Amino acid sequence: MSSSDRSPAVDLTRTYEVRTYGCQMNVHDSERLSGLLEDAGYVRAPDGSDGDADVVVFNTCAVRENADNRLYGNLGRLAPMKTKRPGMQIAVGGCLAQKDRDTIVKKAPWVDVVFGTHNIGKLPVLLERARVQEEAQVEIAESLEAFPSTLPTRRESAYAAWVSISVGCNNTCTFCIVPALRGKEKDRRTGDILAEIEALVGEGVSEITLLGQNVNAYGSDIGDREAFSKLLRACGKIEGLERVRFTSPHPRDFTDDVIAAMAETPNVMPQLHMPMQSGSDTVLKAMRRSYRQERYLGIIDKVRAAIPHAAITTDIIVGFPGETEEDFDQTLHAVREARFAQAFTFQYSKRPGTPAATMEGQIPKEVVQARYERLVALQEEISWDENKKQVGRTLDLMVAEGEGRKDGATHRLSGRAADNRLVHFTKPDTEVRPGDVVTVEITYAAPHHLLAEGAVLDVRRTRAGDAWDKRNAAEAVKPAGVMLGLPKIGAPEPLPVATGSGCGCD
Repeated sequence: MSSSDRSPAVDLTRTYEVRTYGCQMNVHDSERLSGLLEDAGYVRAPDGSDGDADVVVFNTCAVRENADNRLYGNLGRLAPMKTKRPGMQIAVGGCLAQKDRDTIVKKAPWVDVVFGTHNIGKLPVLLERARVQEEAQVEIAESLEAFPSTLPTRRESAYAAWVSISVGCNNTCTFCIVPALRGKEKDRRTGDILAEIEALVGEGVSEITLLGQNVNAYGSDIGDREAFSKLLRACGKIEGLERVRFTSPHPRDFTDDVIAAMAETPNVMPQLHMPMQSGSDTVLKAMRRSYRQERYLGIIDKVRAAIPHAAITTDIIVGFPGETEEDFDQTLHAVREARFAQAFTFQYSKRPGTPAATMEGQIPKEVVQARYERLVALQEEISWDENKKQVGRTLDLMVAEGEGRKDGATHRLSGRAADNRLVHFTKPDTEVRPGDVVTVEITYAAPHHLLAEGAVLDVRRTRAGDAWDKRNAAEAVKPAGVMLGLPKIGAPEPLPVATGSGCGCD
């Protein structure tokens, strides 16, 4: 490593803030960006800093149509603050930076650093170079320089962690720009993945989520179609690892061996997020998706046969170019058949550089909005019905941090069931920490959460809870952190940013 590539030493009084948009891959990258900055000597700014940090980093998403406007609007709000504080620096990374490159500095000349999806490890060096040379640094690598999980990290949770198993995507969906920005799929060595998981468990982590743009295509580099199911089974042998999740799979690569591994590996959770995107075979063909409705619903049937209590969630795009009323009716039919626990629904967003952007038959906004509202209403009804089936069940919950917005007022705590349903429960007399496990009986169901209003039946203190205690004690002696905004299931917004499935392109 040359001296120019080493992370520079920084005055410990300099603070940073990372603002994250988009998918779980971006959230995971932001944990690495935070780790890199802290490794270089920066200190995370307190909650509510709102641009008052010495370094503000935007980790951007390019999936939605309003991504550009959102970024430049936020950059514009920081411009007067930067004028008043000459030492302040602004950096822009992520998919939008990879796409727009020099355009960002032209539109917002007060930005100091622009870096892409392939070279996040260079951020501290680029910030120092911009400071010394007093000019913007734009560095966009065309291929991956270092696998994200090899970089320093500042994880947002003491008890749960993302673990990347691959980056990039080999699919060519006509609505998605991500493969052009993240590159072709690159798989990580199985031994490295398992070593990272074991190290995380050693630190107290009890839940991991395997992460990839197309997670179940893992093994395509070596031609092993069963590599992902083997990885799931290997996770089942790691002592102390209580919960394993993954996001997001592609129906094309969802094979029977994966279903068997899910059903037969006790710590693989009974939860599946599998993007459908549309229920119309005609639209799926235009999207260049490699499956049709029958194939998709067949996978759902097999999963439910093997794992009866599995909660299945999905992504759906409304208003894709050429979508007719008959096509949309097929989507509604598929939703009724699949009975998803939840769905992340999106209005089609035209993205320059994608084949769909120039397709004929772009749907008028008012038509898209009307269809969107019908879909949301149907899914709300199904979600509520499916949640009502949980009433009376006894569930083990992993206590969560920051997931119940009203917990303080209601004197409740919140946790996630094995199938990832959010449950708010009565706060017990016994101390309960995030990462601990409680047993409750479900008494009430709403479309997006469950309630356990009775007394907690059991509390199990865990190593994950101990890790949360340890982190809390350490955080008490330094500035508090800025939450990155992990994606959550909830009532969809009319025009939501991409979330839920890893860029909405799976």
